[in-house]
Amino acid sequence: MSKLSRALAAVFLLSLALTGCKSEKSESSEPATFTFTVYPGSRYQSPLTDLFKRAATVINPNTTPPPIAIYDTDAPIDAVANYYARTYGYTKVASDATNNLSAAKPPAYYRNGDLATDIKAVEPLMKKLSLNVDVAKAQGKYRAVEIESKMNRPRVTIQRPYFDVINSQVVDRTMILMAP
Repeated sequence: MSKLSRALAAVFLLSLALTGCKSEKSESSEPATFTFTVYPGSRYQSPLTDLFKRAATVINPNTTPPPIAIYDTDAPIDAVANYYARTYGYTKVASDATNNLSAAKPPAYYRNGDLATDIKAVEPLMKKLSLNVDVAKAQGKYRAVEIESKMNRPRVTIQRPYFDVINSQVVDRTMILMAP
């Protein structure tokens, strides 16, 4: 995931609107090229998913947005990370991208970030999307997990806490972004 894509993902992962619910099964509302595996008890975030697709269109204006699904849950990040790692057939989630200084990057790993840094990096994009965000409220560190795509399953990014750009507040919930 490129630096810009990661920053974009972080912003929209941070902008969860707490609305809507879906069942605990694989989501098939997106094109059939991906199978979205849904964490049990998580809620589909239609407005956030649509906003992320708009952002993809702003970044690449002449392309169709990729299949994307965004969910949220109260579950701890470790439980969600282990669920997706097992579902994708990975043995564990590595403590970081270095995988104990191995030459190979692990398929699932933890990373840390700063909410203020991520929001600041995508301020121009938020302006293009007409989002009125109080970026001064984006304070604190977060923990995230990156899970590599596998066959017809998308890449998964999991993060807790996040900054809700709609309400300009830090929220202690786990967000799940599935995208190529």
